[in-house]
Amino acid sequence: MLFNSIDFLVFFSIVFPLYFFLSGPYRKILLFIASCVFYMWFIPYYIIILFITILIDYVAAIKMEDSPKARTKKNVLLIGILNTCLVLFFFKYYNFFIHSFNLLGLAELPHWKIILPVGLSFHVFQSLSYVIEVYRGNIRAERNLLVYANYVMLFPQLVAGPIERAQNLLPQLRSCDQRIRYSDILVGFTRFCWGLFKKLVVADTAGVFVNEIYGSYASQPGAMLALATLFFAIQIYGDFSGYSDMAIGTARMLGFRFNENFNLPYFSTSITQFWRRWHISLSTWLRDYLYIPFGGNRHGKWATYKNLLLTMLLGGLWHGASWNFVAWGGLHGIYLSIEKALKPGSRAKSSLLRNIAGWLITFLLVCFAWIFFRSESFTQSLEIIRRMFSTFHVADILTIERITAGPILNGIVLLLLVEWFLIRRMSFDVLFEKKHGDTAMVAFSTFMLLYVFLFGNAAENQFIYFQF
Repeated sequence: MLFNSIDFLVFFSIVFPLYFFLSGPYRKILLFIASCVFYMWFIPYYIIILFITILIDYVAAIKMEDSPKARTKKNVLLIGILNTCLVLFFFKYYNFFIHSFNLLGLAELPHWKIILPVGLSFHVFQSLSYVIEVYRGNIRAERNLLVYANYVMLFPQLVAGPIERAQNLLPQLRSCDQRIRYSDILVGFTRFCWGLFKKLVVADTAGVFVNEIYGSYASQPGAMLALATLFFAIQIYGDFSGYSDMAIGTARMLGFRFNENFNLPYFSTSITQFWRRWHISLSTWLRDYLYIPFGGNRHGKWATYKNLLLTMLLGGLWHGASWNFVAWGGLHGIYLSIEKALKPGSRAKSSLLRNIAGWLITFLLVCFAWIFFRSESFTQSLEIIRRMFSTFHVADILTIERITAGPILNGIVLLLLVEWFLIRRMSFDVLFEKKHGDTAMVAFSTFMLLYVFLFGNAAENQFIYFQF
């Protein structure tokens, strides 16, 4: 079920009033049923896989907590991680590794026709963080299976995040009796409308042009490929941050507080800052459960570079079973290592010129890496890069028809204006607390919905990150 669909509008119109008037125990049951319906809307029987991963980590956490021996705890943790990762490996990476092995020519192993369950990587990472935190002694194991199931399955963030930590979400789910205030409804609804604008007006409109140019890349001039890459950077931001806004907004209307997942990443002046602002729930997950356990920056600069590169390579592979994603992650690992080596930022005096230069370099490097993320094959990525540098003529951009460029620029300009003049200065919660803030938010939401109605892409396009 897509947030940008009539189905979800009907679904939430039923769930919200029921949840609002029910008390805690019944709310937990309603959330579980609603989450099952939401997930089964895609491929119904794949919910069995979700139940399996839930049971594995639920039992593993309790056994770790109940065991008095450190070795037993560690063995249970390893078994839990291994079993959960095997589910992810089979559905997401089996054919990728089989194909890569077959290219070596040593043998010909069969491919299987496997459909990746929607959002598998997201709820696997959420489950893994839970069992690791229980092992570390940072949280207690959840004994109520319904509460834990809701933690993994909560429908606003079930298929594309944010990857919520147990420390934040489990306490909210245990009581599930929080009072839903007027501010929750208005702030949540405003956040949802803003996310809907990002998705339908910005991402899906830009996506039409990106798909056309990347789909015919072999005959496109370099300037058009560069422009399509720029628009893809906008598209994926509008698509994924839009989903996060809608997830956070939906949860807020139900009284839940999710952590932020994006913080104006394209205003970053370094790659390090970019990853502190882009897909925050994933970047902090990679930091806490990969980079730091690998050794972080504790064993010298070369070990730090190795750990950064390895973390980002695995982060790239998490996104998809393709060498393109590995290359994308590897590029960011190289970017971060070079920044570490040059030691920019806090030791250098900040100035307007330095900030502008840092922003421009960061944005161009991020866009260059997006080529690998968007392309369908490694060969396509290399050919696009070759054409961008060998057949680049600015005049080619002028051939774009106004009817194509107009709607895209329309959405981008409004996106930048709102983020620069409003969201950069205050959150929607802060705006609500201002005098006449609630009136301003109602006006803002109405304007966004009107804008979506007039200029949004009417097709119910799937979110990009659903494939992960």
